[in-house]
Amino acid sequence: MATVLVGDAEFGYDEAGSGPAVLLVHAGLADRRMWDHQFRALSADHRVIRYDWRGYGGSADARGEVARHEDLLALMDALAVDRAALVGCSYGGAHALDAALAAPDRVRALALVCSGLSGYAWSPETVELMRRGVRAAVPAERLRAYADRTAERVDPADVAAVAEANVRLMVVGPDRDPAELDPGVLERARAMCRGVFAREWNGPAFTEREPQRPALGRLAEIGAPTLVVNGLADLSAIQEIAGILVGGIAGARRIDLPATGHLPPLERPEQATAALADFLRGLPR
Repeated sequence: MATVLVGDAEFGYDEAGSGPAVLLVHAGLADRRMWDHQFRALSADHRVIRYDWRGYGGSADARGEVARHEDLLALMDALAVDRAALVGCSYGGAHALDAALAAPDRVRALALVCSGLSGYAWSPETVELMRRGVRAAVPAERLRAYADRTAERVDPADVAAVAEANVRLMVVGPDRDPAELDPGVLERARAMCRGVFAREWNGPAFTEREPQRPALGRLAEIGAPTLVVNGLADLSAIQEIAGILVGGIAGARRIDLPATGHLPPLERPEQATAALADFLRGLPR
């Protein structure tokens, strides 16, 4: 891992290969390691960069107010990347999309994998589904104390329990049994997710600033070639977002992966890499 100063924070990142730049933006429940397979494979023909968000993995703590899409563009500046294909998963996809709207001349293409979407409102049913598993894992009063940073100590068992609840809902999916997944995939997902909550609950408080003009309602402004990858075992809300993206971005192409949850690059590495490589090969030089 290398580090680079981006604004007032050191960011951890990896870089390999040469050619057109590709920037990999991880999901909110993972870190840059989720891209292991894609990072190695795509670097045969591209300059590939993967990084950890502020407060994740090898990057400095997030403090105060954080705008993830602005961090992404500032990282490109720090690494002298004028223009790149942005590949983002989950909220990483939302941040890549926001960056493309903020600086369209910097984005050669977009690949949005099980993507979020700024401005999209989760339905009450989806919110309740998400909360139910977390509430069952850790009592509400302890969750509040962790979120407020008022707990005397963070219990590692609570970190593990909340990580397990999130992996069960998102990585496995609401309608699958964990036994359907490779145990190695599950353990890697759990390890990254434990790292997310341990880091967040033990670190300083911060807020995430959304774009002033969210992406929802602005998708027609996207001119970059776009690939949308959807896992058919993912939450129905995420699949709904995939439909919104394809319907709103002119020329966007959609790939549905059967029996796949929220992290296809981790769960289906060969298929995800092949889809991304084919998409990148088809871009105009």
